[in-house]
Amino acid sequence: MILYNVITIVDRSSLPTLHGICEELKLPLVLTNLGQGTATDEHLSLHNLSATEKAIVSTVADGELLKKITRQAKQKMFIDIPGNGIMMAIPLKSVCGQKTLAYITNGMTAKEGGKPEMQFEHELIIVVLNEGYSDDIMEAARSAGATGGTVLHAKGTLKESDAKFHGLSLAEEKDMIYIVASSEKKAPIMKAINECSAKNKEFGAFCFSLPISEVSGLRKFDEE
Repeated sequence: MILYNVITIVDRSSLPTLHGICEELKLPLVLTNLGQGTATDEHLSLHNLSATEKAIVSTVADGELLKKITRQAKQKMFIDIPGNGIMMAIPLKSVCGQKTLAYITNGMTAKEGGKPEMQFEHELIIVVLNEGYSDDIMEAARSAGATGGTVLHAKGTLKESDAKFHGLSLAEEKDMIYIVASSEKKAPIMKAINECSAKNKEFGAFCFSLPISEVSGLRKFDEE
């Protein structure tokens, strides 16, 4: 059985519809975070727009449920049309414990064999940084080809006395940035972020990436 972490980023106004889809499909694990879009002030004023508040919904699905949630998101939320959000599937390598596996799969029996598609055209870049510097990091990312991102607010859970990592205290308030990029642009974007953080120690940013096996909502139309 192949399992995926399905992450959907949408405007908060679309959250009730997305939650309804998850409830209809009886997905057992649905986590919701709130974030902000990263469009520049110049871009927003040019199109007479205001900053958008985002919702990031994560769930776990097998291949069949992934097809169903993607289909319903296209039908009810038009997720495949650019501007209505992004839905991405990240294959899970392992799950710890039979009880956990049974919970997130609604008790389905695991099937032998099967591997996720390994030809990843896109990746999810996750940046962790000190709070308040997301605009600077996004400016560096855009210079290397990033088209946008979503900022989440977070807080470390370590003690204040714990050591810092590259100037980033993991116990302080911090930001996380999600950037979806093509595999070709991933390395230049991550390099630009790293170089920007090296020049500005107060940013304390570091990043890593996860492979995306399927994605809807980018400037590319899928064929059913």
